Amino acid sequence: MWRTETFVLFFLLCLKNLMKANGSCYLEQSQSHCVCSVKDLEQTEIQTFLTCTIATIYELRGGNLTRFGNFSGVEPHPQIIEILENLPVQKLIFTDVIVPEILLPGALAFVSHTPLVSALEFVNCTFLRAAHWYTRNILWLKISSLRFHRVIADPLDDRFDISSWRSWLENLENLTISESQVTSIPCKIGVVFTALRLLDISGNRFQDESLSSSFCEGAFPQLQILKLNRNNLTSYETVCRTLSHLRTLAHLDLSQNSFPPDLLSSPCTWPQSLRIFNLSNTGLQYMDRSLPPNIEILDLSANSILTLDLSTPGLKELYLSKNRLQTVPSVEGLPSLEILTLDQNQIPRLHSKGLLLLKNLRSLKAGLNLYNCSCRRYIQEIQDLATQRTDWLQDWPHNYICRSPPQYQNYLLDEVPLSSLQCNKALVSHGSVVSLLICLHLVLRWLPV
Repeated sequence: MWRTETFVLFFLLCLKNLMKANGSCYLEQSQSHCVCSVKDLEQTEIQTFLTCTIATIYELRGGNLTRFGNFSGVEPHPQIIEILENLPVQKLIFTDVIVPEILLPGALAFVSHTPLVSALEFVNCTFLRAAHWYTRNILWLKISSLRFHRVIADPLDDRFDISSWRSWLENLENLTISESQVTSIPCKIGVVFTALRLLDISGNRFQDESLSSSFCEGAFPQLQILKLNRNNLTSYETVCRTLSHLRTLAHLDLSQNSFPPDLLSSPCTWPQSLRIFNLSNTGLQYMDRSLPPNIEILDLSANSILTLDLSTPGLKELYLSKNRLQTVPSVEGLPSLEILTLDQNQIPRLHSKGLLLLKNLRSLKAGLNLYNCSCRRYIQEIQDLATQRTDWLQDWPHNYICRSPPQYQNYLLDEVPLSSLQCNKALVSHGSVVSLLICLHLVLRWLPV
């Protein structure tokens, strides 16, 4: 039993003399998540550590590990290794911890003896740069998911010996480095991630040029999901050219970058494997740029798009919320569409005829628009749509509100008295005069001179 107690301390901090440190541990409500703190407490009973032997997630919160820097060369004792090999722990989390980089190889050596640990996370941590890295010959880690969120660390540059980490990094499948002020990933590191499926580098400081150097030829050859949202990207075409060699990329998130309208947008070729594309909140005013040929889900919400005319036969989901659309986009080129969102635009009238042609459509959101309730026909179209396809309108009737004329402002569309409405005859007459003039022009054009 003493060995188990000792292990919990060893395992959480991977420090030779951790029994001298003060701290406390407790199980969260799930009974599978153990949280330990190493803040200065006068005394911690050893029994508190025993409660964590059943946990599958261990989290260390708060503390400065600087004084344990000489632990970097310590080898695990055979008895400790035996305990490590029989524990149920699957994930390790370090939160609000100051970690000297020199400790990492030793700590990972302990982790290498835990066969069930597959995820390692560092949240709000600060890594203190080491003058020289101490590395073991080979680290045989079974970790497939590595996450850094809001960490502070110096760039790796040439001080990082990739050779001793290659066997582990080559098998890593998920890597997150988010909100950590990262500007680039060295090419020599990117090419090592041969099995990486997901890369989340959101909320950093990648720019067009640094993105090109990070995604060099041969880097991330098996990447399927790439999250680049909330960076400093400004050129849609440059991003397209940079990522064009990622032949397995299926999901790309570029949201919350800034793509100003170009006078002339040059064509580019996205990977044919790309199916999910997020361009929300990127400053787009129009969408005449190259799209992935086999795209199935496209998010263009929270932009400034006025008009849209897409021809993407395989598109199944189109998100256009919070734009400046003044009419329903043409859907003739979208025969496979299943989900369409048009809410929070400037649409005065919902044309149901074109929408009813979408045989696969199963969800439509079009509330909170500038609906004109002066014409009975306009309201009747939406009411008929809600009646004929009750499963379509996800936000009917509470988000379908009249914005004009003044006497019906803020009325729900299904509450407007249709019997009192008539369409504007002046507009109809004006339209008739225009049609008559066009016909007269055509007749005079073909009359013999």
